[in-house]
Amino acid sequence: MMRQAGRYMASYQALSKRHPSFRERSETTDLIVEITLQPWHAFAPDGVILFSDILTPLPAIGVPFDISESKGPVIQSPVRTEEQVRELVPIDLDKLQFVGESLKILRSEIDGEAALLGFVGAPWTIATYVVEGGMTNTYTNIKRMCHTAPNVLRGLLSHLAEAISDYIIYQVNSGAQCIQIFDSWGGQLPPHVWEQWSKPYIRQIVAKIKTECPHIPLVLYINGNGGLLERMKDIGVDVIGLDWTVDMADGRRRVGDGISVQGNVDPAYLFSPLPVLTHEIHRVVKAAGPKGHILNLGHGVLQKTPEEAVAHFFDVTRSLRYDTLFQGHLTEELQPVA
Repeated sequence: MMRQAGRYMASYQALSKRHPSFRERSETTDLIVEITLQPWHAFAPDGVILFSDILTPLPAIGVPFDISESKGPVIQSPVRTEEQVRELVPIDLDKLQFVGESLKILRSEIDGEAALLGFVGAPWTIATYVVEGGMTNTYTNIKRMCHTAPNVLRGLLSHLAEAISDYIIYQVNSGAQCIQIFDSWGGQLPPHVWEQWSKPYIRQIVAKIKTECPHIPLVLYINGNGGLLERMKDIGVDVIGLDWTVDMADGRRRVGDGISVQGNVDPAYLFSPLPVLTHEIHRVVKAAGPKGHILNLGHGVLQKTPEEAVAHFFDVTRSLRYDTLFQGHLTEELQPVA
């Protein structure tokens, strides 16, 4: 469950009072391990997701950032010039040892009882923070750069793609068994612009990982990807995450049988009566079909989500059996939509 470790859990809230800095919580090995394991001990999901942030590797390439309680990530010197891009450095993995150490400890702790998942941000999504200086609702600076400083933006995206590739390999070598790539803000682009400014750099990462770590499954999640599904399927990832605004059956049909899908229960269903949540889980699983589906939310767990509902999500899912759920179901070969 995306964001399964975090603010909705009472145990996380208690730990946060003792360690109020998010950077400390996400960059201290002991705390990363403790927070990562909180939902695993509570709910026993099939995947244990490293507690981290997509911006965590930025200081290792020469982009310092702070986290403000009110504004979120803040980058004091946004990268918008050719000179600033030239000043970026190859990723220094020594500055990310807390990630590697945490993954090694977690792999030992879960001891094969669950899959250990790592994740990264896609170059375009990371670049939105680096160029805008933090969170934004409009993306005007980086979208303008597509036309006013395309060479600067290409240089930044290329540097990020190389750094992120190396960071994935580092996570895998440290124990991660699957990697999810978050192009969280890729859905803010018109599809033809995403095709030009995000897709090639994700494809570059995927090609390198498939060469260096061919055994590692890759998941690609784009928030708001309903207009991008057909354009995502030839990137080379193993799984495409669907957000909750995409109809699961339609999404399956659009990507075809060659790629698995992940998702896509609306996180708001976890605030509904439990029988309603049960019905929605059944509906999504049936719509996805009897193979190639990772049940997940269509986005991260929302703040103030009842822990009882999260437990129910996992309990209901574990109770499902394909042989009864799909009794009499004729498996349909899905061909991608042209």
